[in-house]
This record gives sequence, structure tokens and C-alpha cells, in this order.
Amino acid sequence: MEYTVHRAQHPLGEPTANWEADLWQAADTLEIAIYRWEDSGHRPKTEARILYDDDHLGVIFRVEDRYVRAICENFGDPVSHDSCVELFVSPYPMGQTDAYFNFEVNCGGTMLLRRCTSSTEREMGRPNRMIAESDAALIPVAGSLPKIVEPEITEPITWTIEYHVPLALFHHYFLDCDSPAPGKEWKANLYKCSGHNSHPHYGTWAPIEVYSASFHQPAFFRPLHFA
Repeated sequence: MEYTVHRAQHPLGEPTANWEADLWQAADTLEIAIYRWEDSGHRPKTEARILYDDDHLGVIFRVEDRYVRAICENFGDPVSHDSCVELFVSPYPMGQTDAYFNFEVNCGGTMLLRRCTSSTEREMGRPNRMIAESDAALIPVAGSLPKIVEPEITEPITWTIEYHVPLALFHHYFLDCDSPAPGKEWKANLYKCSGHNSHPHYGTWAPIEVYSASFHQPAFFRPLHFA
């Protein structure tokens, strides 16, 4: 299982959360469709696309959902409790260090973002750490729903989230990582979850062994190949 990240045909610009935008038609589509943990049985169809340009990594999610809720509104709030989509990405190829960013964004556009340690760093006692809020503010986010969705939407609804991460942010938090370029490789996994709504669920793109009910398992990241 792997994903090819195409170069955008023009600079990414500001996100619009428009899945049908011309920009995104050049991207491959992946589906988050593996549900291996016990849940409510609600398993929304969730798709994602990734592109890059000289300065940004762009990500868009499209979710055909139901039982949608978002009450977190501040950076760093536990957005995985809400209707949430996530990208955990390491700017290193398979077989190298597994330090990574965990981009967690609820359906209202609120983000949690940590710099998660590698296995070597964990052995040295170094903890994961939230990135500076001033750095998170450099990531523009657009969504199709209001920031707060409460009470829960119980009817079927499709929502989208798009954000563009400055590549400079990767270089600031990770030593000696390569920028996206043809032939380069990173690794990642993507997720759909909602922990505290009426129908909890936990889906992944790449499979994770069920021995631990946690998305934080970089051993199961899969390659991102830059075209």
C-alpha cells in the first residue's frame, strides 16, 4: 500500500475546501476504509488527496458522514473526540527515523498538531510536544461546516476539510529532512475518527495491527512517493 503525491499544476494558494476544484483533479484519491477496532458500526466513506508545490504540502478530505459533531474550538483541543480527520506524516523515507507530525482536524477546522518523537528519541526519554501556536497559525485551514457543530447533525451530510502546510515547518521541527521533489519518499497514515459523538468510529488508510487501539503506530506508516 502506497500513495503517489503529484506536483500541483500551479501554486496551491489559499485552501477552499472544494473537492471539485480543478487543482484537486490532478491528485490521486485514497480511501480511509479499514476499521479494525470495536466501534458503533458507523463507518463513513472518507477520501483524501495530497498535492505539493515549491512551498507547501496540501491535503483535502471528503467525508460522507452522519452523526457529525464539533465542539473543540481552540488549537490543541482534543479534536479526535469530535468528527475528525487526521494525517500522521513523517518527512523521512521508509526505514529511516519515524519522527512525525500528527495533523488532527475536526470538521469545523480546529487543529491539534504535535511533533511526535521517533523510537530512538522515546528511548532517550524525549516526549511528544505540541508545536508553537504561532507556527500552527501559518497553516491555513478551510472547511465546509461551521467551526462549532452542536447539537450533533444526525442526518447524512458530506463535509470537506483542506489545509496547506508550509514546508518550512517540517524543516523547523525535523533535522535533515528532504523537501518533496520527484523521486523523494516520505511515509504516512491517514485516519477518520470520532471518539465522543453518538456513533464512535476509528478508521485507517493503511492497516494497523489490532494489538493496540492507537493511531500512534508509525511502524505501520506506508510510503508517500513524490512524482
